[in-house]
Amino acid sequence: MSSKDRSFLTRVRSAMPGLHPAERRLGEFVCDFPGELASYSGSELAGLAHVSKATVSRFIKRLGYESYEEARRHAREEKQTGSRLFLSTSADVSSVQSVVAHVAQGIANLEASFLSITDAQIDAAARAILAARKVWVIGFRSSHAFAAYLQWQLTQVVEQIVAIPGGGQTMGEHLVSCTPDDLVIVFGLRRRVARMDLLLNAIADSKAKLLYITDEGVPFQNGAAWHFRCQSLAPGPLFNHVAVTAVCHLLATRAIEQAGPAGRKRLRGIEALNDGLEEL
Repeated sequence: MSSKDRSFLTRVRSAMPGLHPAERRLGEFVCDFPGELASYSGSELAGLAHVSKATVSRFIKRLGYESYEEARRHAREEKQTGSRLFLSTSADVSSVQSVVAHVAQGIANLEASFLSITDAQIDAAARAILAARKVWVIGFRSSHAFAAYLQWQLTQVVEQIVAIPGGGQTMGEHLVSCTPDDLVIVFGLRRRVARMDLLLNAIADSKAKLLYITDEGVPFQNGAAWHFRCQSLAPGPLFNHVAVTAVCHLLATRAIEQAGPAGRKRLRGIEALNDGLEEL
């Protein structure tokens, strides 16, 4: 792979062993806070990293860029992938965000998310979950935990539901069985896997309904029956997933409510078996 094909941070990390001490100090700073280069001028970056402007110039050349502006454009492009490294700043390290700030941001995320997620949409998605021949729940990386959680909650009233892929499994082994009578719930939270678009195309080809749950940075998915975009801003270095959890809770609750007598019968059976097996 040529230097031009590598990501900004890959270039920095690859160059580190051959850098002079001042350049290495700058490289370590940029690796910790790459967003600073995306946001500031060369002289401002030099001040933040406590190196000279000449060191910044030499550093940029060693990375294979023709100019500081070219490097900054590349860093800005990489920032769009959603890495928290690019969203953190050196100033954040010296400050501790209060509990009040985190709570306030969580509330703001909930309010912003549910401006575009209506009762009617949640009800329609819950009906589709109950009516589907089979429900497939998909999530990778941070999204995997939400996929597993929603599948676990919905199992109380939905028999044919599975979270995929499992250990050692491929997506093809599951999607080959996907039909137009199915519902696929995909969690696409930052940072998304590189082949997410291929996965969405495969789901579209199957004609199954798609419920897409993402952060606010994902463009609206026209092929989805529902696309719930959850605000994930946070005062600290991690994304805030309060709104994502709220969406999962609402979907499971509405599905249980809409399942009616059949759902209550399944719930009673589950509780009876739990008692008989002394599992809980």
